[in-house]
Amino acid sequence: MSDAMAQVAESVVRRAQRQGYVVPRDIRAEMKLAGLPEDDWKAVVDQAKASLNYRQGRYYHVSAVSPRLHQEQQHQQIVSRLVKQLIKRHKDAAKERERRGQLRTDFVTPLKISTEDGAEHRLMSRDVSPTGIRLLGTQRLLGQKVTVWLAAQEGEPPVGLATRILWTCAVGDGLYENGGNFLEAVSHQAG
Repeated sequence: MSDAMAQVAESVVRRAQRQGYVVPRDIRAEMKLAGLPEDDWKAVVDQAKASLNYRQGRYYHVSAVSPRLHQEQQHQQIVSRLVKQLIKRHKDAAKERERRGQLRTDFVTPLKISTEDGAEHRLMSRDVSPTGIRLLGTQRLLGQKVTVWLAAQEGEPPVGLATRILWTCAVGDGLYENGGNFLEAVSHQAG
């Protein structure tokens, strides 16, 4: 980093200390005064990051932030990093376990199903692929042939898809995931 950029970073830190905080336009103004391109203002923030804390669009001088708040922010950053790592590991593991030939698409929506004996149940869909669907509800449907009624567009009748439920998994007290393959389209809704 150039000496001019380092001087701008020092100037921004002093200004944040004086005012309590700076905003991006303050940093760009300091860049302009130094004859540096204003678009490089984030490099100044990066240089001064040990002395500045970002919160709600402002860069506060560390002395303007209470030690307790600073500690909370550090804890939140650690937690955020850990959760991001967990999510990445989960996604990577899910990719390795994926056996479907078709990609799943998140499709979280309430829907109705009807069973062969005429009973109707309200469930939630979790995801859908061109060949099947995953459902979440209070019903264990393993081995059953059900009709899944998916809402089309507003004002249009729902689309019915005959579905064979191939697996069921308990995911909580009285809560089950059911996965099935689509068999055929159904032309009208019973009841």
